[in-house]
Amino acid sequence: MTPNLQPVGVGWIEVITGCMFSGKTEELIRRLRRAQYARQRVVVFKPGIDARYAEDSVGSHSGQRMRSFQIERAVEIPTLVGEAQVVGIDEAQFLGPDLVGVVEELANQGRRVIVAGLDMDYQGRPFEPLPQLLAVSEYITKNLAICMVCGNPADRSQRIVDRDARFLVGETDAYEARCRRCWDPNNFTPRQERLALGENLSES
Repeated sequence: MTPNLQPVGVGWIEVITGCMFSGKTEELIRRLRRAQYARQRVVVFKPGIDARYAEDSVGSHSGQRMRSFQIERAVEIPTLVGEAQVVGIDEAQFLGPDLVGVVEELANQGRRVIVAGLDMDYQGRPFEPLPQLLAVSEYITKNLAICMVCGNPADRSQRIVDRDARFLVGETDAYEARCRRCWDPNNFTPRQERLALGENLSES
C-alpha cells in the first residue's frame, strides 16, 4: 500500500514551537489562512492572559492578526468549536495539562488541530503541556529566532526583567531571543545595557 503524504479522512495534530520571536504565531496564522482560502471552516483560540494585541484576535510580532476566541481554560474549547474543520490554538503554554486531552479529542473527531506555544520557559525548563503535545502530534515544527547578542540561530527566551514568575507575558520589554551560548537565565541585563557598559558581545 502506498502511504499518504498527509492524513486522509482522519484528524491530526500539528505543533509549532520554539522560543520567543521565532515566528510561531505568524506560522500559525499562515496555516489557518491557507485553510480559509481552501474554504475550510476555521476557529482560533488564545488564553485570556495574553492581551498584548487585542482581546478578540491572535497577533504576531510582525503585525499579523486573526480573529479568535479568548478562553481561560482548555476545557472551554470543545463547546466553542462548532462545525470547524481546522482548530488553531495559540500560546498553548498558558492553557495547562488539560489541553492535551482536548486536542486529542478534537483530532479524534476528524479535525485538523494546529497548536503554537513555547517549548521552554525562561529558565530552560520544558514548558508543559508542549512536551506532551509534541509526543502525540503527527507534525512538529520547531522555529528558531536570531540571537540578539551574536546573531546565531536562537532557541531560548532570555528574560530581561528581574521577575521570577514563570508566567510573564511580554515582548521586547521583557524578553530577548538568545542562542545556547549567550543565554543566561540568571542575568537580566538587556543587550543595549550591556553595550552601554562596554561589553564585547561578540566574545560573550
